[in-house]
Amino acid sequence: MGIFGRRDNETATVTTGSAVNPELAALTGAYTIDPAHSTLGFVARHAMVTNVKGSFQDFTGTLHLDGSDPSRSTATIDVVMDSIETGNADRDGHLKSADFFRTDEFPTMTFRTTGAEALGGDDYRITGDLTILGTTRPLTIDLEFNGAAKDPFGNERVGFEGRAEILRSEWGLTWNAALETGGVLVSDKIKLNFDISAIKQA
Repeated sequence: MGIFGRRDNETATVTTGSAVNPELAALTGAYTIDPAHSTLGFVARHAMVTNVKGSFQDFTGTLHLDGSDPSRSTATIDVVMDSIETGNADRDGHLKSADFFRTDEFPTMTFRTTGAEALGGDDYRITGDLTILGTTRPLTIDLEFNGAAKDPFGNERVGFEGRAEILRSEWGLTWNAALETGGVLVSDKIKLNFDISAIKQA
């Protein structure tokens, strides 16, 4: 079951009025992202030989899902940059410094959707504006809808997994160090991964 609607092969089917799937219509509404059961993660290549994984521990966000018209679905996320964690305190401190995120000057990273579309099945794509270091650039995220459920506390939840790739240099994150064997210490390409659980607002 999809959340934003369906697309069969090359033809999009728009469901309106009595044609709307009641199961999808029931999921339409406003949701608050649950940070205790969600992950905003990233992966960077280090020294050309291994991956370093990290995540942000402090963030807030909202979703508005439309079960019949994907273009009307939206998302907003605000991330506290000081909450970055990579499993190494020295590395975390470096990432917060003037070499990277300059968290004293730019404490928040934001994402605001500008569009959404159904790709078929439970696969979707959203586009939006990602702002880092005061620079705003477009970002495309591929999403998989993981389903909906009511938890033991009566909360109606939906879940999504997402992935995207960016070049950090496009947001002004250009610090690096050359390696004696060639290449650089930190990759320009960063992989983003998301696991989102959101609770429907009353």
